[in-house]
Amino acid sequence: MKSHKYWSIGALVSMIGTCYTGYKDMKSAHKYFAFSSLICMAMAIYSGHKMISGKSRKKKETAAEEAAE
Repeated sequence: MKSHKYWSIGALVSMIGTCYTGYKDMKSAHKYFAFSSLICMAMAIYSGHKMISGKSRKKKETAAEEAAE
């Protein structure tokens, strides 16, 4: 799933930015990088969950259709 890959890369980049701004003691930039990292991680988890649960749902639906026939 493309969206999961992009959210994961975004989370990695923003985490690196968070570490860098924390090291350089840039408090306002650090706050924005940390918040964006939080959002990217939440979306990566959501898209990964959707990717995993979507496959199992399709299997259950096809099994239910076969049982009905």
